[in-house]
Amino acid sequence: MAEFFATGHVADLVLLVLVLEAALLVVWHRRTGRGLAPAAVLGLALPGVALVLALRAALVGAGWPWVAMALTGAFAAHLLDLWLRVRR
Repeated sequence: MAEFFATGHVADLVLLVLVLEAALLVVWHRRTGRGLAPAAVLGLALPGVALVLALRAALVGAGWPWVAMALTGAFAAHLLDLWLRVRR
């Protein structure tokens, strides 16, 4: 189990789940017209993906700039999502 975390594979698994969840939400919306629009799904998923990339970078010992870049991307995606929600 320690190797699963040390190699960053735990983050890979979380990324896979995030992508599958987003894809299922988009497919469901397109088939039924219910649920979140694809743009809203992207707005929810993108910050999470960036946070998990930061986690992966930290777990595998990447340099701090990589972690900081992923965290900055998560923050920017979060702010964009908030801005899009508030202006509606």
